[in-house]
Amino acid sequence: MALSAGLLGQTKPDMRFNHLAIFVTNLQQSRQFYTNVIGLDTLPEPFHDGKHLWLALGFGSSLHVISGAPNKLEYFPNNHLCLSTSNMNELKKIFEKNKVDWKNAQGQKGMTTTRPDGVLQIWVQDPDGYWIEINNDQSTLGRSR
Repeated sequence: MALSAGLLGQTKPDMRFNHLAIFVTNLQQSRQFYTNVIGLDTLPEPFHDGKHLWLALGFGSSLHVISGAPNKLEYFPNNHLCLSTSNMNELKKIFEKNKVDWKNAQGQKGMTTTRPDGVLQIWVQDPDGYWIEINNDQSTLGRSR
């Protein structure tokens, strides 16, 4: 049965994005990358077992980083987290300082993609190979966190 048919005549549930979880090999490396390089703020960790890290993504959403992955995997860039920044140039300086390579959408190292709508975007990988698109989309910046 299709979802729309199941909801016919019913009130649609109120759904909001809550969090994205990633499974990593080294929680401390991930913590350093996401807090010191990407600049995300940590959130209180409800499990208190040393295996989890929660990071604020804004708008009430979070990134849940879970340790225990037996090895790193290969991921496709089309499967990615996307973050927006108001200062792409400063971010690139932070990447250079921390020896983090970025690419454009075509995979060219150190290059930036300009989308047809004028938004700039770069792509980086976290220590476990998860892809992150970072752009300067003004429509997501300046909203209440």
